[in-house]
Amino acid sequence: MWTRIPSSALRLTGADRVDFVQGQMTNHLKAAPTPGMVPCAFLNVRGQVEFFARAYKRADDVYLHLAEGDAPALAARLRRYIIFDQVDVQDVTEQLGTAHVWPGAALPGWDAAGADVQSFELGGGTVLAARVNRVGAVGVDVHYLRAHEAAVLAALGEEVPGAALERARLEAGVPDVPADEWRGVLPQEVGLDFAISYRKGCYVGQEIMARLEARGNTRYRLARLTGEGLPAHADVTDAAGKVVGRTGASTGAVTLARLRKEFADGADVQVGGVSARVEDLTPAQPG
Repeated sequence: MWTRIPSSALRLTGADRVDFVQGQMTNHLKAAPTPGMVPCAFLNVRGQVEFFARAYKRADDVYLHLAEGDAPALAARLRRYIIFDQVDVQDVTEQLGTAHVWPGAALPGWDAAGADVQSFELGGGTVLAARVNRVGAVGVDVHYLRAHEAAVLAALGEEVPGAALERARLEAGVPDVPADEWRGVLPQEVGLDFAISYRKGCYVGQEIMARLEARGNTRYRLARLTGEGLPAHADVTDAAGKVVGRTGASTGAVTLARLRKEFADGADVQVGGVSARVEDLTPAQPG
């Protein structure tokens, strides 16, 4: 039971690769094991999200797994910061594919009692796999060479359409920056606290993150809205018509929203003229 994950990817090599990307991302890659993975964001100078990624630290490279279409823009950004660093940034989107194996589904070669990141033989080639929460429970992302795609996917069993995974994601409260169109907002406002280390060294936007940790004064939070016919990517308004938030993707009955904190569990709001009820939410950490 698996679902294709449309995505893009960068591979960083060179002696300074870990130090270099550590200075760009919000999480603590240097503290991860080898192999290991940390979720992270790349921010602008105002502390707002530009990209969300999963950074894999391996013996010979750093692999950045990104949303579909993100790799060229992030590669251009990273290259602007390379001065004396011994690092090479390569877009490997065309060579690699990704599938998510749903929680509890069989995955030949995966050690359920083993490390969070593993490599093993599957479908005639070596795959890279990691525990990732995409639907409210932990499944496994499998990254494979496209040359082996047919054999790898055949070994995974039944394919589940992407729409089913997206519905499960929203019902579980798992944020997704590109799908929910939350670029340009503070990560804490949309449930991305898990992707930030407040104890690592400097990175772009780090000063803003430190201020937010000290003051805890973001005005928005991630909430779930329920109703009938809820539109995606629409303004959320209060009874007086004042805009108090914005929805992300939607199933029609459930949507996630970046919402003003004063609207607590049970509050009534409007989304594009449709009534909705606010549900407090402990965001599932995608990992």
